[in-house]
Amino acid sequence: MFSSQQKRDISDAVQKILKVTEHPELPEGEITFRLHVGGADSWSWADICNNGAVGSPGVNPHNELMAKLSKGEGTSLISRAKKLVTGFHDERDS
Repeated sequence: MFSSQQKRDISDAVQKILKVTEHPELPEGEITFRLHVGGADSWSWADICNNGAVGSPGVNPHNELMAKLSKGEGTSLISRAKKLVTGFHDERDS
């Protein structure tokens, strides 16, 4: 459902969101998580986990093409989420 880069970006954003909570039961380093995203159709889904848990990411040519066709729309959505939750602002988004 997402390109490899979009999955890495989403994983980074989730990691930051979890760290901002400063929950005492979270580890100091990288937080392990698994996120399942269901698409509009039953065949459309994505499993996203923390980047440290991905040794060799699989690549789906269809998802890579869709990311290119969307002209970075996924990245801008992730940037908006980062700003909303953490106040993070990436100069590349300006």
